[in-house]
Amino acid sequence: MTQAPTTRRSSRRRHDREIIALAVPAFGALVAEPLFVIVDSAIVGHLGTSQLAGLGVAAALLTTAVSIFVFLAYATTAAVARRVGAGDLPSAIRQGMDGIWLALLLGAVVVAVTLPSAPWLVEAFGASDTAAPYATTYLRISSLGIPAMLVVLAATGVLRGLQDTRTPLYVAIGGFAANGVLNVVLVYGAGLGIAGSAWGTVIAQVGMALVYLIVVVRGARRHGASLRPDAAGIRASAQAGVPLLVRTLSLRSVLMIATAVAARMGDTDIAAHQIILSLWSLTAFALDAIAIAGQAIIGRYLGANDAKGAREACRRMVQWGIASGVVLGVLIVLARPLFIPLFTGDQSVQDTLLPALLVLAVSQPIAGVVFVLDGVLMGAGDGRYLAWAMLLTLAVFAPVALLIPSFGGGLTALWWAMTLMMTVRLATLWIRTRSGRWIVTGATR
Repeated sequence: MTQAPTTRRSSRRRHDREIIALAVPAFGALVAEPLFVIVDSAIVGHLGTSQLAGLGVAAALLTTAVSIFVFLAYATTAAVARRVGAGDLPSAIRQGMDGIWLALLLGAVVVAVTLPSAPWLVEAFGASDTAAPYATTYLRISSLGIPAMLVVLAATGVLRGLQDTRTPLYVAIGGFAANGVLNVVLVYGAGLGIAGSAWGTVIAQVGMALVYLIVVVRGARRHGASLRPDAAGIRASAQAGVPLLVRTLSLRSVLMIATAVAARMGDTDIAAHQIILSLWSLTAFALDAIAIAGQAIIGRYLGANDAKGAREACRRMVQWGIASGVVLGVLIVLARPLFIPLFTGDQSVQDTLLPALLVLAVSQPIAGVVFVLDGVLMGAGDGRYLAWAMLLTLAVFAPVALLIPSFGGGLTALWWAMTLMMTVRLATLWIRTRSGRWIVTGATR
């Protein structure tokens, strides 16, 4: 009678140690990534308003392009973790190399498209006549670093699958530091202006990719894994990534619709919306770190044919997601007098912001479970279900959000619609995890 509670406590402690060991470094790496744009903005901002505006347009285009291919990290993590769980490290690294080769191919295609179309993309994004030349310059140069950025995504997935989130943290910190130094030297020391900022970022990104490649190549040689491109493996990696690409595009569509609706409400509402969206993204880093741990842990358990361990880990991560969401929601409420003035001194924006911010706080426990279950199903390689679930969520959210201005709703109503979106995601993910259909054991799904 006393053994079962002791065993459960021991199991929870084991899962807690695993989650913390993977999630904390992952959170650090996630936070380091947007600092690239912040550093560039701080340095370029001193060149002039037009240069900063140009950087803003180009950075938005680059961020969108790279975020579309985030499946390179997600799909690779799940596939590698399964093979690690099965005890087949050479096959795990071979799978990771297929993802890296796919990243290089996709990166080459994106560069080939972006270089000639940069002026059109900048114009389509609404850049002013004074900002457009700077945006075009930054976009063209920075696009040369896209293959490296995609390699970083794929290689990060390899290391996460190998249960290593510390190396990505160290590489992210090193890349952030190098980017800052190079920007200062090339923008001001060499007098290259915004072009110097772009070249500094490209060099830092290439350096990060090379470090990752060195780590992966050493692992491949140690375990006798081939480094040559394998057409069948690359094709399999691409096929595994397609459903996650659909999921990501659907989620991006939700965010674009929300921003478009807020813009129709007026300048005050869109300004307040952007502040809340920034906070939403910040809290997402913390929750996504747990999801990343989930991808690696669940994939390993399933690869080891340990369905019971996968269920227990899923249950414990859901508890972590709920607790993290509650903590983040409370922090948002308690800290609002401190951070709201940092974003804006406009009283009308603050008044519009406050009730919508409280909605964001209330939704955090829901978001915590959504992020965790998203990571669990990714780790299980259940991408097809995730794609259909996100398409359903988009189909529910879009008409509700688009009708809000017609019914006189404001920003608070829009963020209740965002909460509805997260609730629909929660329902679809919860149904799947409760069904047990995601549990497919073995080295491959």
